[in-house]
Amino acid sequence: MRPHPIKSRVATVLLLAGAGISAAVADDGIALNIKNDGIQDILVTVYDLGTNPPTPVMQHTRLNGFSSAPITVSSDDVGRANVSWTAVTVDSDFRRCGHGKRRGVRDGASVRVRAHSHCAEP
Repeated sequence: MRPHPIKSRVATVLLLAGAGISAAVADDGIALNIKNDGIQDILVTVYDLGTNPPTPVMQHTRLNGFSSAPITVSSDDVGRANVSWTAVTVDSDFRRCGHGKRRGVRDGASVRVRAHSHCAEP
């Protein structure tokens, strides 16, 4: 006896839909590398903008000149990461600051951070 063609198609659709759901649930986030784009050692804070409210995923972490550190953040509805960052130099005699946002970052990408600007007066 041959399987009914409609039942066979429905079973295939349900199987594929179930696979898509399990893949979405298994999403471990987006892996990024935060890279110090300068020679000065800096303290970096990175926020995951994919959460509400934005969640710090790296807090006041020291990055030596031209070094990097891995982080994982949540993905948006198209599978990309959205982050913001702040940085300040470790050297208090030559204080520099920086900040920025990156949206639509792909898995495995590097986000360059720097502290090249004058810091705002308190």
